[in-house]
Amino acid sequence: MIRKLLAPALAALLSVVSPQSFSQDAAAAAAATASPEPAEQTPAMLTLGTVEVTAARTDDPSPGVAVVDGRGVASRRAGSSDSARLLQDLPGVSLYGAGGISSLPVVHGLADDRLHVQVDGMDLMTACPNHMNSPLSYIDPSKVESATVYAGTAPVSVGGDSIGGAIQVNSAMPRFARPGEGFLAQGQAGTFFRSNGKAQGYNFGAALAGESLSLTYDESHAQADNYRTARAFKAAGLGGLFTGDWLDGDVVGSSAYKDSTNRDIGLALQHDGHLLQLNVSEQQIGFEGFPNQRMDMTANRNTLVNLRYAGQFQWGELEARVFDQDTRHKMDMGPDRFTYGFGMPMETTAKTRGALAKVSIDLGESDILRLGGEYQAYDLDDWWPPVGSSGSMCCEAFWNVSHGERDRIGLFAEWEARWSPEWLSLLGIRADTVKANAGTVQGYNPTMGVWKTDAAAFNALERGRTDDHLDLSASVRYTPDASRAFEAGYARKTRSANLYERYPWSTNAMAALMNNFVGDGNGYVGNPDLKPEVADTLSVTADWHDADEDKWGLKATGYLTYVDDFIDARRCDSGQCSAENETKTTGFVLLQYANQSARLYGMDISGHLFLGRTEEYGSFTATAVLNYVRGENRSTGDDLYHIMPLNGKIALVHGLGAWSNTVEVQSVAGKKRVSQVRNEVPTGGYTLVNLRSSYAWKHVRLDFGVDNLFDRFYSMPLGGAYVGQGMSMSTNTIPWGVTVPGMGRSINVGLTVRF
Repeated sequence: MIRKLLAPALAALLSVVSPQSFSQDAAAAAAATASPEPAEQTPAMLTLGTVEVTAARTDDPSPGVAVVDGRGVASRRAGSSDSARLLQDLPGVSLYGAGGISSLPVVHGLADDRLHVQVDGMDLMTACPNHMNSPLSYIDPSKVESATVYAGTAPVSVGGDSIGGAIQVNSAMPRFARPGEGFLAQGQAGTFFRSNGKAQGYNFGAALAGESLSLTYDESHAQADNYRTARAFKAAGLGGLFTGDWLDGDVVGSSAYKDSTNRDIGLALQHDGHLLQLNVSEQQIGFEGFPNQRMDMTANRNTLVNLRYAGQFQWGELEARVFDQDTRHKMDMGPDRFTYGFGMPMETTAKTRGALAKVSIDLGESDILRLGGEYQAYDLDDWWPPVGSSGSMCCEAFWNVSHGERDRIGLFAEWEARWSPEWLSLLGIRADTVKANAGTVQGYNPTMGVWKTDAAAFNALERGRTDDHLDLSASVRYTPDASRAFEAGYARKTRSANLYERYPWSTNAMAALMNNFVGDGNGYVGNPDLKPEVADTLSVTADWHDADEDKWGLKATGYLTYVDDFIDARRCDSGQCSAENETKTTGFVLLQYANQSARLYGMDISGHLFLGRTEEYGSFTATAVLNYVRGENRSTGDDLYHIMPLNGKIALVHGLGAWSNTVEVQSVAGKKRVSQVRNEVPTGGYTLVNLRSSYAWKHVRLDFGVDNLFDRFYSMPLGGAYVGQGMSMSTNTIPWGVTVPGMGRSINVGLTVRF
């Protein structure tokens, strides 16, 4: 009935609108997106009897979705212990610098909590005022089987409480014995070494399974010393900015990580199209340095319980999930920072509980109706134990966030309709409610004015807040033939402030500096009155390729996003913030979160071209990616912080039997447009050359690579301010104006054995 009513209106609309498509390329590799459905064939002049075919529906992938599979990430695993870096070849994706295993992905200029990031279907939460334990840090690269990236106009069924794209990272599905096989026993073990920072580690896993029952175990371990930047760092005089006999001028302080261990036990049952899966995992990290933060992570323990059901019925599919996340997190000053003769311990505990139920109902032969609901409850305590027996940091715990709560419930409905072999539409609506609150706070010494006044003002506030979200998504795809696809999309998306944007209360410089998850070296004060961000995004994509998608392909995406009540920052002008703080154009400053207005726009272009093949020399394919994004604060005229400048990659991929080789050239333009309110520092342009090679036998795979082949010095555009050495607790006792330098040459080797 719905389709009959809407068909005439949509047909009229399609007659005057030529939709384009919005997309991400799967990786800078020789594969493009999956083939669209073939054009309708002329019926044969032969009458056949009725043949009934029963099979699961195969989703028609959108050009706006990038999917990276195990083959796409295999060569990258040897080069990094950071799962976010497995996504770095995708058009429109960049990375905020952080710790060695905790980079924050960025999609079209929007990062961190503005993206909806899921790990094995779980909406995991950070539990740190510096967002050191980001969601993707909870899965080791060796366990990543696939990753899906939705940019900008993500469907409402993918998730809410975000204004950017969505990232879904998944480990392998449970393995079962084939019918009649009886018993299955499989395993794998791997190890790696990277010369820069002497990074090393191992991973192994095993599976024992019958036809209905599967038991798996996976474990991984990684560690590294501080990494070395290029030798030009010392030659440029930058290595002498800090004193300390324990540091070499080429070494980037506070970039090491130690004893990062992940363990996972999985149990799964399957029967007649139904799957019940339980995974229990634990991560423990002994230490992780952060060169763009004032503190280091001295311990992190995270426990996850994930229970999932998936079932196929005659009417469609049902999926349900419940999960529990418990995090215990500690920070202090690591060995590369001046310790003042004492430390500054900071502790956080958090608990996240989530539930999801989603049904996909087949409406006839071509339409799908998706309905679902989500629930998430997040509790947070963030306190700093007292230090010493006298002074301003004695004698009670400082409560940064006390009994913080953030609960979300959401419902969605989505209709996918195929009107003809060429035309497909997707319409969705979603409603979420987010409730946040926090308890009363106090400083180290509640009677001292440096803590008392701010705490009293905060405690007098009504701190509970309730936000209602209404999200919409709509896209139309046109596939005229097997070599072209076009899509146009619109999305309205909403995000509420996180607890660290709302509730940190102290205007004292030292306390504010400890609250910073963007890595700019500045201090931040919360704002309980923040309104939800509301983003309207338009995107179009055109995708051209040969019919088999293996000879050539070209994809171009353009997008425009307006954000009302964008949570940016303004100079702090109250409490203990000085008058000088409001006008400084150099040095680190104190800021307060504030609602403003923003605009982001840009374009991604990607392509591949098969160059040829010979029996003697193998095949050769060229790939290329070009990204551009511009971000503006429309309220102040300032540029948005941490916007990646124009950048691109060109690669030559060679394959000969089981041997694969890649030569990659990466170029990044200088970053000239910077955030003035944050005193963001510009960075220069650079070009790097990387090599990767692999050889696969039946049960063994060997990976070899060289990153930054010519040992080129460069500053990372999204690396943030370098505050990894020195007296980090004080505002400007660390030199301002130095950005975190990139890694120098590294020779990487990885070995994987399957049995």
